[in-house]
Amino acid sequence: MSCNEWVRGPFGLDAAKGATVRGQRTVLAVAHHLTAATRLADVLPLLESDRRIQVVYTAAPASIFTGGLIEYLRGLGGLLVPWEQATRVAFDLAVSASHGMLENVHAPILTLPHGSGPGKLFGRMHGLGPPAARPVTSLMRERLVVGGRVVPSSIILAHERHRRLLERECPEALPVATVGGDPCMDRLSASLPHREAYRRAFGVGPSQRLVFVTSTWNRGSLLGQCFDPLLRVATELHRARYRVVAALHPHTWTWHGRRQVRSWHAECVRLGVRLLPPEEGWQAALVAADRVIGDHGSVSYYGAALGVPVLLGAFPEDDVAPGSHIARLGAIAPRLDWDKPIRPQLDEAVHAYGAEVYAALRDDLTSVPGGSARILRREMYRLMRLPEPECPPRVNPAPLPCLREAQAA
Repeated sequence: MSCNEWVRGPFGLDAAKGATVRGQRTVLAVAHHLTAATRLADVLPLLESDRRIQVVYTAAPASIFTGGLIEYLRGLGGLLVPWEQATRVAFDLAVSASHGMLENVHAPILTLPHGSGPGKLFGRMHGLGPPAARPVTSLMRERLVVGGRVVPSSIILAHERHRRLLERECPEALPVATVGGDPCMDRLSASLPHREAYRRAFGVGPSQRLVFVTSTWNRGSLLGQCFDPLLRVATELHRARYRVVAALHPHTWTWHGRRQVRSWHAECVRLGVRLLPPEEGWQAALVAADRVIGDHGSVSYYGAALGVPVLLGAFPEDDVAPGSHIARLGAIAPRLDWDKPIRPQLDEAVHAYGAEVYAALRDDLTSVPGGSARILRREMYRLMRLPEPECPPRVNPAPLPCLREAQAA
């Protein structure tokens, strides 16, 4: 079936014609790119087990990073509807972890971040006009307000501080903002009791350290700033003592192509680096890690919030929102000096942190630790005008990493 071929199913005017289970509400999950889609996979289980609810997936063509998105959504096994059809059907709720073209959806819309919250500045566009102030990503006014109306019916923010930032960037959206915590951080916390199982799955022995290398996307990232950082780490850290796992931002895989990314890092893999596929594995690797080498991306911050010493191999100050949680990590975390041996710097990194520092980093990430599932579910059922289930929502730990490498993805 083509991704543009219209489908018939339990939504719209014909919803009852072929239905075995007669649902009361239909929910549209709108994914803009692979990163946002994986965040939706974290939160949609809060709805999908309810027999009163049918969830339908679609891909919004609003991002330049849509490569691989349709394949991922199909792999989830959900009912996939082309965007042109999805925007011509009324739903009881739409959920999205990004922005763009949502004004075309006929439903109350709930949005949530697909990263650790607003911490970066939007990249400056190329052109001949004079430069202007750059907005904070995920709170851009031109995405939140279209045609004189706020698009989302509910905006989930991770931290109370983000409400003040929203007031500065788009005050009209404040009435629909809810501080709902960080579902990703809550899932990572729920995964901590499984740390040893994750370490065994990654082949980490009792006397070994797991070094997790993470890179966000774009030229300011670890991969964009440093020449072949994975190869440098792989060649310098002896395999008898270290295991190295790497996660590259899904936008990197999408933009350059999986075959190309795998080819660039084939030598690293030969030397023992476990290169994770873009859809899965990074949460388990982060919980299992002893050290993180990263940059200004969300994964680096999640590592620090979990209590893992983080070294910054790249940190473009100009791309980080002043006063944000990412900026504060940049003020604390040691910088990796690529002109010096890596191993002693890994050993020394722990001295930059302490229990109070880790606690402050966690507090800076979410105002409702452990409470995101409860608040998110309550808000979604409110928008659907449907009573919540009586049982409390579950937060599932990250699954064990599968044995296949990114080469087979």
